[in-house]
Amino acid sequence: MINVKNLDKAFGDNHILKSVNLQVNEGETTVIIGPSGSGKTTLLRCMNLLEIPNGGEITLGEVTLGFSKNKRLTEKETISLRKQTGMVFQGFNLFPHMTVINNIIEGQVTVLKRSKDEAKKKAELLLEKVGLAEKANSYPYELSGGQQQRVAIARAMAMDPKILLFDEPTSALDPELEAEVLKVIKELAKEGMTMIVVTHNMNFARDVANKVVFMEDGIIIQEGTPEKIFNHTENDRMKRFLNIVG
Repeated sequence: MINVKNLDKAFGDNHILKSVNLQVNEGETTVIIGPSGSGKTTLLRCMNLLEIPNGGEITLGEVTLGFSKNKRLTEKETISLRKQTGMVFQGFNLFPHMTVINNIIEGQVTVLKRSKDEAKKKAELLLEKVGLAEKANSYPYELSGGQQQRVAIARAMAMDPKILLFDEPTSALDPELEAEVLKVIKELAKEGMTMIVVTHNMNFARDVANKVVFMEDGIIIQEGTPEKIFNHTENDRMKRFLNIVG
């Protein structure tokens, strides 16, 4: 589904990603964990080309893009990858001046060129799916944080992505609101949606992940099934991290 090879990213002299290799299979949920500043979010943003890597290669479906310091991507290349990914941010990023349903309609009409009627039907189905059908005509400021994040998930899904990328989707939420968002993500996992989730929630990683990836200092230290990572790791750094976060 998505294959990352030797991915590098630096901001000036700050080398964030160091020859990262990662493969995510179709229909699987990969959860990325690790201490703050380890490169997790940057890796996710590179996969969606919100940050352009300095080196390496990303393959998503039939699209393969190579990167180097001297190469600039064309708009066509950028769109070819972005159209296959949906991004859910920790800060929701909804349009505050639009109703919930219009937040979900907007991208479908402007990017996918769907008719407004078709986009509205899709939006209504997705709002029902995330349990917010009754909030269609509300504005973001009228919603709780958990509700806003569920709208953000519906908006990402409306673009029919091949893969959903979640950047710490519950970090801004209290435990009760976190639970309602994680419930939606767990349902998507059961349905076979391909997902990469950056999170600090170890219980979620244990319950939902097909594969857990532990990052530190811009490299992948270890990856494997939740059983291997949480119960049978022999990596001392991994053990210390799990002892701290539980």
